[in-house]
Amino acid sequence: MLRVGLTGGIAAGKTAVSEMLAARGAHVIYADRVAHELMRPGQSVYARIVERFGRDILSEDGQINRTALAALAFADKRNVEDLNRIVHPSVIEHQERWMDNVEREAPDAIAVVEAALIFEAGLGDRFDRIITVACSKEQKIERLARRMGTDLETARRELERRSSAQMSDEEKASRADYVIDNSGPLEDTERQVDKLFSELRSIARSADARTPER
Repeated sequence: MLRVGLTGGIAAGKTAVSEMLAARGAHVIYADRVAHELMRPGQSVYARIVERFGRDILSEDGQINRTALAALAFADKRNVEDLNRIVHPSVIEHQERWMDNVEREAPDAIAVVEAALIFEAGLGDRFDRIITVACSKEQKIERLARRMGTDLETARRELERRSSAQMSDEEKASRADYVIDNSGPLEDTERQVDKLFSELRSIARSADARTPER
């Protein structure tokens, strides 16, 4: 089985590319969605986050308000580090179990983990190949503004705030095996994904699916 990490900056289009790969037959798991599930009441991650950041981050129904949590976490680099220390080990454990299950069921599968912080968390060596999705800063701002339902200046500030906890796109791209340029029309991205998936499928079916030196 080929273990693939897919990363990129905020609003670069990681999920769009992941969904394209899934449509072509890859198995895909989304780290952010896993984290969301692990933050639900009753989970150990939930209890530790509430203990660290206080009950002000909770909604009326007791769920963690992720917007409130993000605002508090990104206000201080130490808060981000604390949050990552709480969440990342459980997310990584879940991903590893998922990849093991995929491999047992489909030994020549392509298993894709979409995660924003693969390099920042030191997880690069867990994957056979890594893809970075990139686009221009202005495009990210426009996409984030649409996602948030806000104006461009607010989106710009939010992008800069969140990006402060991540590597630059250039650094991610330099460490990746493949870069998908998501700057153009969706059709251009689709063509890049077609070519990439064909190569990944060939590698997964061959003896060359070992982790290359980066």
